[in-house]
Amino acid sequence: MSLISFENVVKEFDGRKVLDGLTFSIEAGEVFAIVGPSGTGKSVTLKHIVRLLTPDSGRVMVDGVNVSDCSSRQLRAIRRRVGYLFQGGALLAWMTVEENVALPLKECDCLPDAQIDRRVAEALAAVELADAAEKYPAEISGGMQKRAGLARAIVRESDVVLYDEPTSGLDPVTSVTINRLIKKLNKTLGITSVVVTHDLQGALAFADRILLLKDGKAVECSTPADFVASDNPDVKEFLSAMKGEMQ
Repeated sequence: MSLISFENVVKEFDGRKVLDGLTFSIEAGEVFAIVGPSGTGKSVTLKHIVRLLTPDSGRVMVDGVNVSDCSSRQLRAIRRRVGYLFQGGALLAWMTVEENVALPLKECDCLPDAQIDRRVAEALAAVELADAAEKYPAEISGGMQKRAGLARAIVRESDVVLYDEPTSGLDPVTSVTINRLIKKLNKTLGITSVVVTHDLQGALAFADRILLLKDGKAVECSTPADFVASDNPDVKEFLSAMKGEMQ
C-alpha cells in the first residue's frame, strides 16, 4: 500500500477545474517532486494531503486513512506526522530562530523544556543553522529563513515533509544548498519528502520520481532518467520550455 495516494481527485475554484481527476501515489521513504506550468495545481495538490483543502470528488489517502472525510481525531494524528515548509518560510518576526523552531513543540506537545531545547538544537544542526539560533528572521538571509522553516517542519520528528516551492526567490547557489538538504534529510531522517518546485534541474538531481501536472492532470510520473528520455509530448514541451528559461 502506498503511503499517499490521490484517487480521481477533482477540485474547482470559481467554476474552473484546478485538479481534474488527479491520480497518483507516493511510496514511503521516497523524494517525490511535483512540477508543471504555473497555475496547474501543484500547491493545491500539496494542501490536499493535510486537508488544508478538500476535494470536490475523489479521495486523498494517507497511510490507509481517507483524509478527505476522516474524523478530527484522525486528522490531528496525520497532521502530527507531517511537517510543512511554506513557500515564504512563515517565520514569526518577533521570535528568534530557535523560538520559531520550538513553536510546534510548545503548542502541541507536553514536553519538558530540556527535551524541547534538545530537539530544537538537533533540528537546527540538521539544516546547518546552529549558529543562527539566537538571531531574528530579519537578521538572516532568505535562504537561512527557508532552512529555519525546514527545521521547524522536522522538529516534531515528522514522517513526511511537504515542501511548497522551497527554492522560490533564492539565488542559484542557495537553491543548490536547499536541494542538497532535501536529499540529505530524506536519507538521514528516513522521511518521505513531497516537493512542489519550479526548479526542474533541482528535481532531476534530488528526486526519486517526478510527477508532471498539466491542466490538473498527471501526464507523467517517472524517475528522473525516464522523465528526461520520455516520448510524452507534454514532457517534451515542458523540458523545452524549461531549457529556454535557463538560457
